[in-house]
Amino acid sequence: MRYYLSLFIALPLFVSCATIEPQTGPQTPTTNADTAEPAPIVQIPPQTETKTQVIGDLWDRIRAGFNIGTFEHPRIQQQLDWYARHPDYMDRVTERAGPYMHYIVEAMKANDIPLELALLPIVESAFKPFAYSHGRASGIWQFIPSTGRRYGLSQNWWYDGRRDVYASTQAAISLLLNLKRDFNGDWLLALAAYNSGSGTVHRAIRRGKYKNAATDFWSLNLPKETRDYVPKLLALKQLIEKPEQYGLHIQPIPDRPYFERVDVGSQIDLAVAAEMAAIDLDELYELNPGYNRWATAPNGPNYLLLPLDKSTQFKDRLAQLPEQDRIRWVRHQIKSGETISTIATKYNTSIETIKRVNHMRGNMLRVGHALTIPVASKSPSTYSLSANQRKQALQNTPHTGVKLTHIVQQGDTFWELAQQHKVGVRQLARWNGMAPRDPLTPGQKLVIWSRTGLSSTSDDHNDVAAPPRRTITQRIGYRVRPGDSLARISQKFKVSIQQLKSWNKSRLRADSLLRPGQSLTLFVDIMGQSGL
Repeated sequence: MRYYLSLFIALPLFVSCATIEPQTGPQTPTTNADTAEPAPIVQIPPQTETKTQVIGDLWDRIRAGFNIGTFEHPRIQQQLDWYARHPDYMDRVTERAGPYMHYIVEAMKANDIPLELALLPIVESAFKPFAYSHGRASGIWQFIPSTGRRYGLSQNWWYDGRRDVYASTQAAISLLLNLKRDFNGDWLLALAAYNSGSGTVHRAIRRGKYKNAATDFWSLNLPKETRDYVPKLLALKQLIEKPEQYGLHIQPIPDRPYFERVDVGSQIDLAVAAEMAAIDLDELYELNPGYNRWATAPNGPNYLLLPLDKSTQFKDRLAQLPEQDRIRWVRHQIKSGETISTIATKYNTSIETIKRVNHMRGNMLRVGHALTIPVASKSPSTYSLSANQRKQALQNTPHTGVKLTHIVQQGDTFWELAQQHKVGVRQLARWNGMAPRDPLTPGQKLVIWSRTGLSSTSDDHNDVAAPPRRTITQRIGYRVRPGDSLARISQKFKVSIQQLKSWNKSRLRADSLLRPGQSLTLFVDIMGQSGL
């Protein structure tokens, strides 16, 4: 899903995102709610536990809070059959939901929302905190960027509130309350709008009224993904309500808070925070997936979600640690040719952070002057769930084809690159931790597992031999000179004639003769060229 709510709280609030499980799960649609009305103030329940509290199974509370109604429909049964055939899927989802579900249930009860809706993250993301869809939706609630911003979820180099479980849950609740009001209390229509946007649902209702047809959810002519979306949730409700009827055992989740929200008060290195809380750094990231880098955001939010049994120890140690010691600092002397961008990249920090720390108004640097820069206390690989490391892991996962690194040029698009290398657009985006609609920036590096020329038995002479393994592959434009031939150009740039033909199908004549002044496109290994 992707919406954003006006949070009045003290925080900024595939594969496919929509794909719950790429190999075994049903396709989950992308949510595209579009209401812009402000919602009521969301009630935020405290996450505390009393010593006398009796701990039961959270699923029992969820069942007791079901309040949407019972429905029978072939579309529900179809989804039920799938879930019932994949008990291992429900086991994985339950395990991932464990740290978050109690907070979600408490937040929904505090805002008088039926607890069927606590199951929505299963439909949206399978409770994967780092889920990112081809529709640019992110987090367990799957907000798209614009909806996230509209509902107070900040998105910057350091932090993405759409993945912040605490903040995005508040945003999702506000959105759901808006949609309920927009559709006069009809939760099925509200859920459909959560997926495809209120405008889509209202238009379907108007079409139905124009034809004097029924306008309930089951009768509306909605996009296929939305027609499947609501039945998925209702199927999950029936499954959770009577798992034994479907031969399933739902793993219990303790009915008690899992985490405490701790106000840190300043930026802190996440590796330092994990050591202070005596937890694994990956566990800290999984509870705080909104943080993109090696530290919390310098301009906030300044809080961490910590396991309840570790929070007291952390707060005691934090009180003894001065703010200046929560981040490691280095002094960098500016050298000739350096820019603020290259320095930021070197130290894995942002341009804005360097400028803020050093009280800079512009980007001008003076050779010999020094900059104070915040840096990670550990090596980059230690922060294995940071945005950079997750992206590298995606890029380094072996795939069919030849691995290339492409430097994005002005005018490049995912579609053109995918066509060039005979791969899918979504595949190409996924390999680089992106969505197909994400913008490409000149100079950006993309990993491409090129499948050009893999079919060696083909008689089609347009098939291109697989290019050699190379370090950096760059697209360049070449102007044909007098005396040039395909053979001479292929030798000069260390590429094959067949590659030249494939890259320039629309430019070359049938006889492959070249004309002086003619433009050609080449993909060359810039690390292996000596005259470029």
